Amino acid sequence: MDWSHKLLFCVFLIFAAAIGGTQADATVTGTVFCDQCKDGQVSLFDYPIYGIKVTMTCADASGQITMSREETTNWFGNYVMTFDGSPDLSNCYAQVSSSGQGSNACGAAAGPAQKLRLTFRMFDMEFYAVDSLLTEPSASMSFCPRSVNPVPAPVTPVTPVRPPVTPTTPPPAFRLPRMPPLPPLPPMSPVPILEASACPHQSWTMPEYKCYWGAVSPDMKVAVVFGLLAARRYGTDMTLWQGLQGRGDPYRTLLREGTAALLNSYNSIEFPYNAISVVTRMNWALMGSQRSVLLTALRFMRANSGYGRVTCKFNTCK
Repeated sequence: MDWSHKLLFCVFLIFAAAIGGTQADATVTGTVFCDQCKDGQVSLFDYPIYGIKVTMTCADASGQITMSREETTNWFGNYVMTFDGSPDLSNCYAQVSSSGQGSNACGAAAGPAQKLRLTFRMFDMEFYAVDSLLTEPSASMSFCPRSVNPVPAPVTPVTPVRPPVTPTTPPPAFRLPRMPPLPPLPPMSPVPILEASACPHQSWTMPEYKCYWGAVSPDMKVAVVFGLLAARRYGTDMTLWQGLQGRGDPYRTLLREGTAALLNSYNSIEFPYNAISVVTRMNWALMGSQRSVLLTALRFMRANSGYGRVTCKFNTCK
C-alpha cells in the first residue's frame, strides 16, 4: 500500500486503542430559559437562566420511579448529567424543579417536562439531549406583546347628558411641604465598558480593584462557570479567586488566564474574546493535548496583556 493508506491505517489503530480504554457512560444535556411572557415557548424576550434546579426521573413499564437525578444550571443556563455505565434512559423525562428560584425571581412556576432524546451513540457511550425547559415568573413582564386578536368588551350606547353649568369658586392653592434632602446614591462600579481595556490576572487579585467583579463573583465555582470538563479537571470546590492563583502547571496556568480573560470580556466590550468564546476555547483546550492547553493559555495571556497596545483602565475602587 502507498504512504497515504499506511498513514490512515496508523490513525485508525491509534483511535481504536484510545476508544478501547474509554469508560462507557451516558451524558444528558439541556438548557433552561426564563419564559418572561409566559407563552410556553422560547421567544425573543426569553433568556437562559442560572441557578435553576432540574430533575430527571426514569420510570419502568408500571410507572414506578427507577432513577432520579438533580442538577443546577450554570451561568449560561446549561445543565449536564452523567451516568456511569449504559443505563436505560429511553423512558426518562427532565423537568424544572418547582423549588428553584433562579435569578430575577423567574422561578415561580415550572414549564412542562421534556422527554430525553438519544442524539449520539458510539462504543457504549450515549449522548442525550433535552428540548428547552421553561421556568416562569409570577406575572408576565410589562413589555410582553398582548394577544394578536383581543376580544373587545361589549359597548353599551349611552346618551350623553350635559350637566348644568354653575359658577364655582376656585379652591385655595395647596402647597406640599418641603421634602428633606435625599441621601446620596451609592457609588457605581467604575466599569469602563465602552472603552478598550485588558487587565492581567495580577490586577484582578488586587483588593483595590475588587469592585470590577461585576458579572461573576470571586467565590463562584469554576465548575459552574466553565462546565463539566472543568469540574473533572479542577474539582467542584475550586473558586474563580483560587483559579487566578494558579501557576507552575499547564492546566492551572490555563485556568488562571482563562479566568482573567472571562473577567476582561465582561469588563470591556472591545476585548478580543466575548464570554461564550472564552468558555468554549477553555473546553476545547481541556479536551485536547497538553500542547493545546499551553497554546490556549498563551493566547489568553496575550489578550489579557492587550497585545502591547491596550492598557488596563482600572481606577482604585472607592
